[in-house]
Amino acid sequence: MIPSRIIPAEFYARDTVKVAPGLLGKWLVRVIGNKKLIGRIVEVEAYRGRDDPASHAFRGPTPRNAPMYRERGRAYVYFTYGNHYCLNIIAQKPGKPGAVLLRAIEPVKGLKSMRRFRPNVSDTELTNGPGKLTKALAIDKSLNEQDMTVEGPLFVTEPQTPETTCEVWRSTRIGVREGADKRWRFYVKGNPYVSKGRGLMETKLR
Repeated sequence: MIPSRIIPAEFYARDTVKVAPGLLGKWLVRVIGNKKLIGRIVEVEAYRGRDDPASHAFRGPTPRNAPMYRERGRAYVYFTYGNHYCLNIIAQKPGKPGAVLLRAIEPVKGLKSMRRFRPNVSDTELTNGPGKLTKALAIDKSLNEQDMTVEGPLFVTEPQTPETTCEVWRSTRIGVREGADKRWRFYVKGNPYVSKGRGLMETKLR
C-alpha cells in the first residue's frame, strides 16, 4: 500500500478553522523503521491565537507554543495532563499563530503495531482520542516541529482511493473551559473511532 500525494504546505496556509475540516479523510502516516502505520483522520479541532482563549497562543508566544508561530505544515507535539502527548499541525495565515489538533484516526495499515503500542484495549479504543492516537503511533516530543509536508517519519497524504461521501459535523470543542462556545471541532458523523463528548452543540457542516 503506497500512500498518495503528500499534502503540501500551501494547504495549511489558511485560517485553521478552514483547514481543520479539510483534513478529515486524509491519511496520517507514521514511519517507524521499514513499517508504515496509517490512519484516516476522522476528528480534529481548530485553535487560533489571541481571539481564542482555549489556545496555547492566546497570551502570546512562549517557549512551549513557539511552533504555532512558525512554518505551516509542521508538527506541534506537546505533553499534557502529565501522561500523554497531543499531535497538532501548524495551520495559519502568514504572521498568525494557529494549529489543528488531531483528535482521532481510523486505522488503515499497521494495526498489529498499534495494538502492540496500546495493548489490552479493543480496536475501536486504539485511536479514538488525541492521547490514544499518539500512543498507538509512537508519537512523542521527538517529532515536535517535524515537517509534515515531505516524506519522513510523520506526514499527511491524500487517501489512496477517493473518499466516498460522508457526513461532516461540527461541534463545540472537548475539554475546554475558555472559548467553549466556538464550534471548532469537526468530525465524520457515525465513525466508531470518533471520541465521545458530553453536552456538545452539534450541527451538520456538509
